[in-house]
Amino acid sequence: MEQNQSNSKASLWTGGILKGLVSTFLLFDALMKVIKHQRSIEGTEQLGLNESSVQPLGIYLLLATLLYIVPRTTVIGGLFLTAYLGGAAAITYSANINGHSFIFPIVFAIVMWMAEYLRNVKIRTSLPIIK
Repeated sequence: MEQNQSNSKASLWTGGILKGLVSTFLLFDALMKVIKHQRSIEGTEQLGLNESSVQPLGIYLLLATLLYIVPRTTVIGGLFLTAYLGGAAAITYSANINGHSFIFPIVFAIVMWMAEYLRNVKIRTSLPIIK
């Protein structure tokens, strides 16, 4: 494994754009849950969860996303978000709504980690997926 790898501009830009898109969506979703917007409440209840769980889920998502955005805590934030998205996939799958909607959080987690793989040399050297 080569320790002196560096990021190309294309890798940084692509990863940055992906991270920006993921972060924007997650922050929007978190804030809608924190303020208990009616659509968030309806969606949560449709999945079989109580209205009382909307705000705690939003707070967790907000904190995890903020950790993910801060470069120094990106990995721990990414792990917290992976746990959140895994739970979302499981709950959506068990609710059996709209066919294969449980795939969305899984794809989202993959895109999130792809962004970090492209941006972070330490992750790329720790997980040499592509030579």
